[in-house]
Amino acid sequence: MERSRLVFSGSGGQGVITAAIILAEAAVVYENLIAVQSQSYGPEARGGATRSDIIISDTEINFPKVTQPNILVCLTQESYTKYSPIVRPGGMLITDTRYVKTYKRVAARQKELPIYYSVMEKIGKPIVLNICTLGAVIALTGLVSPESIMKVIEKRMPPNFLNMNRDALYLGLNIGEDAK
Repeated sequence: MERSRLVFSGSGGQGVITAAIILAEAAVVYENLIAVQSQSYGPEARGGATRSDIIISDTEINFPKVTQPNILVCLTQESYTKYSPIVRPGGMLITDTRYVKTYKRVAARQKELPIYYSVMEKIGKPIVLNICTLGAVIALTGLVSPESIMKVIEKRMPPNFLNMNRDALYLGLNIGEDAK
């Protein structure tokens, strides 16, 4: 497998860090890969800038920070403005059409996805925006299987939220497949 370097970025409260942790755990526990995940966020509990780096590989990882991601996810305009210049040429930039208006061209494939609108239409609760986004990323990249992601969700989420998260994951998978 080629080493994958991802940055998930957005705002505190969007679940960016949770999605990154789920992805890294799925890679390590269920796909027998090596992964590291790190995060940074502003001092605000909600609303501050959030970034999570994930590296997934089948060989040793020596440095946990991503400087030039081949997959960049931006869920706010602020994160798009700040991080879109760092995406690796030939990589993929994924944005949500509700929160991000793309205005600059980067040397990457840009995927502008209706994640928020789809979540609100099909599920009605924005709390699963992160899991829907994760589903889209998985569909577009094939990094890990949806089953591996679901196993982690089943371990980490309270039982009364499992169906909603499962629905969000599969909604994201469909959005990603449509965007290929």
